[in-house]
Amino acid sequence: MYKHSFRVCFCFRRRFRTNVAEAPEDVKRVFDQYSENGTMNIDQLRMFLEEVQGEESEMKAHAIFDNLKHLNIFQRRGLRLEDFFRYLLGDLNLAFSPSQGVYQDMRAPLSHYYIFTGHNSYLTGNQLSSASSVTPIIRALKRGVRAIELDLWPSSKKNGIDVLHGGTFTAPVKLIKCLRAIKDHAFTASEYPVVITFEDHLTHDLRKEVAKMVTTTFGDILYVPKSEDLNEFPSPESLKGRILISTKPPEHTKVESTKEKPSADKQRDTADDDIWESAMSREDTDEDYLEEDDKDEEIVIPEYRSLIAIHAKKMKRGSNLQTFFNEIEKVSRLSLSEQELENATGNCGRDIIRFTQRNLLRVYPKGSRLDSSNYNPMLAWTHGAQMVAFNMQGYGKYLWIMEGMFRGNGGCGYIKKPDFLLNNSEQENSTSRSTSLIMIKRLKLKVYMGEGWDLEFGHSHFDFYSPPDLYVKIGIVGVREDTVVKRTIPIEDQWVPVWNEEFSFSISAPELALLQVVVLDHDTSGKDDFAGQTCLPVRELRSGIRAVPLYNRKGEIYKHVKLLMRFEFE
Repeated sequence: MYKHSFRVCFCFRRRFRTNVAEAPEDVKRVFDQYSENGTMNIDQLRMFLEEVQGEESEMKAHAIFDNLKHLNIFQRRGLRLEDFFRYLLGDLNLAFSPSQGVYQDMRAPLSHYYIFTGHNSYLTGNQLSSASSVTPIIRALKRGVRAIELDLWPSSKKNGIDVLHGGTFTAPVKLIKCLRAIKDHAFTASEYPVVITFEDHLTHDLRKEVAKMVTTTFGDILYVPKSEDLNEFPSPESLKGRILISTKPPEHTKVESTKEKPSADKQRDTADDDIWESAMSREDTDEDYLEEDDKDEEIVIPEYRSLIAIHAKKMKRGSNLQTFFNEIEKVSRLSLSEQELENATGNCGRDIIRFTQRNLLRVYPKGSRLDSSNYNPMLAWTHGAQMVAFNMQGYGKYLWIMEGMFRGNGGCGYIKKPDFLLNNSEQENSTSRSTSLIMIKRLKLKVYMGEGWDLEFGHSHFDFYSPPDLYVKIGIVGVREDTVVKRTIPIEDQWVPVWNEEFSFSISAPELALLQVVVLDHDTSGKDDFAGQTCLPVRELRSGIRAVPLYNRKGEIYKHVKLLMRFEFE
């Protein structure tokens, strides 16, 4: 136990006694059970790993002993209680470990996988006035994002190609810079394919330039399909280390427009109110969804068209989704805004699921999200949408959910969709019935304690006059039947809070279930202060007593802040 003092005024200080982290009673009981005379030898550790942690590996016990020797907390005869406790809170005992690598079958078509997807990947901030840059593209690729979106516009002099959010104040970045950044960083986090989606606003002459840039920049790593007519997409496994282009191909026929096309300068130099209206209206005019009745002249550019590995289809304004789905013969990609998807699921939810069994569905944020906020991805995931496009430059609970989902499967950026979304079952409520090989029906957990906030934050970060009153919000994000949030009680004035609270969650679809943990400082006079978060795929949690590292708002891991928890599955 140690003391912290807080200055209240010039002549008065408040002093608080803060506990030093010590082993919870459950840990003490386990240690007593698997030790003798206060020491746990390697055979006893191996028994603990097998019987409590569910790890059947003698090599793991030796590896732990070797590591603890290196850390100088190992005694000749074995582990003492404090050593054992520090091991449980250490990096060798994490509740979730991406080091297991890719374990799912990656030989199915692309349409069988959720794909980590970015929206307007070049923007550094909001959708209206922020700069365009390669920096957010690089950052996204390093986080494991596998689908990058670039909006292509003629430069101000119409002799080059810019990437920017059209009809807004966003500053441009050159396309060639974006392509080079993608080439240099595409496979830093994952060897599985990267899809570049073009929102194409170019003339046919500039499309020729795009084709030249793409082929020159990517060379042999660019995937060029042998035929436009695909009945099935290739698999992620077959596309390792490859770059794919996805956009709407130019028309085969020449269509004369009855309207004069505004110049690029006129489109980009509008008045403030026009720009605002244009940005707001983009909810219904994303690159793949609606097709105007009046088209500009389009001429086939063979060298451009041949590079398109995933063809994007458009729907005419006012057309019916069900009719559109029935007319699709060759595999393709369709985009819907989050609002359009929500409206469509009410009338044709099953049609959407059937469509996504062979085709790709991309869902993007509605146009009113000018602050680059995000939406709940679960509706899209439960209807089979593979490319749930997110603004990666911000933070918030929905982006934490997205990151949690794609921590799974070794962080490779591809997650196999549940079997119930890949077959044609007509069962009622099929989107909540699991056919997972990992049959998890219930998750029981216990939140023991946490530590590290005093090392990560200044002593007055949460409260000027006292240590924080920390509590944990913990719940399941998943299908509607599974989604629930619970919380511990706040522990007052403690940097090392001890909760010892147990919770139980029913799980009907473990493939889509994520455990979300958020730690907050209770504030009686205002909004509770953020103190850490994590989101983890339930079916990849490791049973037993485990350490759970926490992340900041931006998804960056804290160096010191961890929880100690126990997980049991039924």
